[in-house]
Amino acid sequence: MTRVAALWRHPIKSHGREAIETVALTAGQTMPWDRHWAVTHADHKFDQADPRWVMCRNFMITVATPGLAGIWATLDEAAGEITLRHDDLGSHRFNPDDPDQIAGFLAWVMPLCPADQRVPTGIVAVPARGMTDTSFPSISIMNTATHRAVEGRLGRKLEPERWRGNIWLDGPAAWEEFEWTGKTIRIGTAELDIQEPIRRCKATMANPRTGHRDTDTLGILREAWDHQHFGVYATVTKSGTISLNDIAEVL
Repeated sequence: MTRVAALWRHPIKSHGREAIETVALTAGQTMPWDRHWAVTHADHKFDQADPRWVMCRNFMITVATPGLAGIWATLDEAAGEITLRHDDLGSHRFNPDDPDQIAGFLAWVMPLCPADQRVPTGIVAVPARGMTDTSFPSISIMNTATHRAVEGRLGRKLEPERWRGNIWLDGPAAWEEFEWTGKTIRIGTAELDIQEPIRRCKATMANPRTGHRDTDTLGILREAWDHQHFGVYATVTKSGTISLNDIAEVL
């Protein structure tokens, strides 16, 4: 039997992750508060007068700034405030929608951004749309057995947070999730259509504690399985609630 092993959201894209116990999904939308905000750099093409989804290269992301991987987050939905934590920087609480509080966040995160690379300039959001890496409103689904297969090839434990997944399922065989493409999966009371495997980038090489690239995850995937995919993208087709330990079933 397949069950929900973990649920994660990433309130600010590439700037922290948060484990949650339950989530209400809405058809056609991303996970609530997942990649709700994104951090711009000087070369971004995001139009704040007409906020719409744009590609990830317009933002500060872990693949270009691996130090960001060491951030963890706690979102206070009622207050609209988020607390970010990093082993080297301590914590910082602020409201990403308050222009007067952005400078404090930029100052806090700046030590993680190399001076010879892009640096953060602001925070943006799109109404009712998480800033996912896909042009469609996606939710990512991971398989714990697939993660264990990668660990087995590596010969040691690997932090699952590296994969930045939303829903972790325990029960299917390793890599079975790739067979779900084009199918519908019911998780809790929600239903999602599986769209495609997730092609991975160097962001997964960064340690989620130190922010240093210490594991060649892409090399392991290519060497052992001749691809660099991990997890699948899905879209919500039926609104519903998903909680830890809920049953998942491919329809």
